Amino acid sequence: MVKLEYFDREDFKKLIEWMNSEHLITNWAGSLFRYPLTEDSLEWYIRDTNNLENPDAFIYKAIDTTTGNTVGHISLGGISEKNRAARISRVLVGNTAERGKGYCTGMINAVLKIGFEELKLHRISLGVYDFNKSAIRCYEKCGFVKEGVMRDVLKYEDGTYWSLVEMGILEDEWRELHKKKKKEAAADCKDC
Repeated sequence: MVKLEYFDREDFKKLIEWMNSEHLITNWAGSLFRYPLTEDSLEWYIRDTNNLENPDAFIYKAIDTTTGNTVGHISLGGISEKNRAARISRVLVGNTAERGKGYCTGMINAVLKIGFEELKLHRISLGVYDFNKSAIRCYEKCGFVKEGVMRDVLKYEDGTYWSLVEMGILEDEWRELHKKKKKEAAADCKDC
């Protein structure tokens, strides 16, 4: 089980520790950050975030509720009150040994709940590089639909180009999926 808490200065060292290669930081943040990640760049990143009165972006750390350990990072930004829309970005399960344990699904579901229930959004989107198959499976499991591919959007340092898969989920789709999961959980509990 995962819970989200605001990401702040106390979390900089952990994120810097996780960002141990140019490839990883580019996959995580596109061209927003350069390797190595620094406290100064993270200072800029959190400026004017996590403000309920003027929501533009919310940045979270993901906590494993069983161990209390920080296991990941996720942000919800580009918030448009007019369009009731936002974009998930910078999704990361930090420790590679922790991947495949459901943390990504937990983080996505938690941020969707915030977006659709607390912020009353209508649409949430994200972009994921097409080679990140495990992330795409996670997002689809959480209800995201592939909406298209932006070909060769990023030129990586080795001269290769990366394409971005655009995905989105609407509030009605999320509510229907959420309702279905509740029914399945209730049916499973009848046998308990």
